[in-house]
Amino acid sequence: MSEDRIVVVGGTGFLGRQICKDLVAAGRDVLVVARNAARSAPGYRFRAIDVSDTPTGELAAMLAAERPDTVINATGGKWGLTGRELEASCVGATRHILAALASARLAPRLVHLGSVLEYGHVAPDGTDATQRSPGPASDYDRFKLAATEAVLSAAAAGTVDAVVLRLANVAGPGAPAASLLGRVADRLAAAAGRGETAMIELTALNARRDYVDVRDVSDAVRAATRITGRPTPIAIGRGEAVPVRTLVTMLIEVSGVPATMVEIPAPDLAADTDDWTRVDPQPARDLLGWTPRRTLRDSVHELWHDVMERTASQPSRSGGSA
Repeated sequence: MSEDRIVVVGGTGFLGRQICKDLVAAGRDVLVVARNAARSAPGYRFRAIDVSDTPTGELAAMLAAERPDTVINATGGKWGLTGRELEASCVGATRHILAALASARLAPRLVHLGSVLEYGHVAPDGTDATQRSPGPASDYDRFKLAATEAVLSAAAAGTVDAVVLRLANVAGPGAPAASLLGRVADRLAAAAGRGETAMIELTALNARRDYVDVRDVSDAVRAATRITGRPTPIAIGRGEAVPVRTLVTMLIEVSGVPATMVEIPAPDLAADTDDWTRVDPQPARDLLGWTPRRTLRDSVHELWHDVMERTASQPSRSGGSA
């Protein structure tokens, strides 16, 4: 058995693609398990399996044959999902992975990607999210918390050797088109292709959030594969509550596309004003030896470069919204 054998579940999503790319570059033997294969051939093995809707025995057999040293759970995407689909993505997939590992009697390192939104939003009083008890505000937040709690329960029972990373908002190349920065970049690229001024209409950008580059997240995940399990989650972020308006303005500046931005008042101004997230990055430095290396301008620049590359490869693409 190779000491570098890793299974990445959900490895074709935004986070998973970057993680797999970096693992392969580091010489790791990677098997990606996901519903759909990536469009390119990134150098890993692939199994088309929807883990949220596959019998435990089938998953267990696959894992028993693979005998991975590490399983990275990058499931739990939210873009374009609601209701049962969202719950299946965030909770069902994780519970099926845990059940399959228990059935196969395997106890590999499990690196589970959670979210700082499991803590809920932070009031603008200087307190970081990790100093609060979990208080999820949306269905996505609650489902992610349920998945994290399932992983921690399995770890307490000795089924897995788990490291849970609770991620701040993630930006950078490959950001989903349905995300805020993805939508803005898409409209800018469409306007640039038409030689027009971009019209950017958004709900009021009063939130302040902790953003971290997807490549830094990948570094943190690889660091987590090298430590023993932890009884509490480790927050991954820059430790800054950045005005979302600043990031959108930065993206427009980086693009060089003339743009008019219009902010539509939020229905609940008080709730929007209290929309803060910020984490304490010190535990990640202490436990993982990890610290973010990319600036937010780096993230925005690479996001724009990635969008323009994809736009250039799709000359028939039209329309400005995600």
